[in-house]
Amino acid sequence: MNPSPATPTTLDRSGQSVGLGDRVRILDVTTDPDMDDDDRDMFVDMIGSVCEVERIDAEGAAWVAIWWNGFDGPLLTTVGLAPAQMDKVAG
Repeated sequence: MNPSPATPTTLDRSGQSVGLGDRVRILDVTTDPDMDDDDRDMFVDMIGSVCEVERIDAEGAAWVAIWWNGFDGPLLTTVGLAPAQMDKVAG
């Protein structure tokens, strides 16, 4: 019998383990300098939000998503957070 693959984890800025389904507070985001102002504002507005970790990539970034009410309906924004960009939220 093959062992099940390990569930991916990463760390938050305090060194706490963060895994799938954990809730984290967004402390900072990295934006692309070529982004238009509306997209950049949407990413910056994510700072302070508490989100559930949906996946962790091979580089250790914790990916979270936020739904927004846009002019043409709901919009989804996802962002990969490095350890220094998030704090794990208790409970």
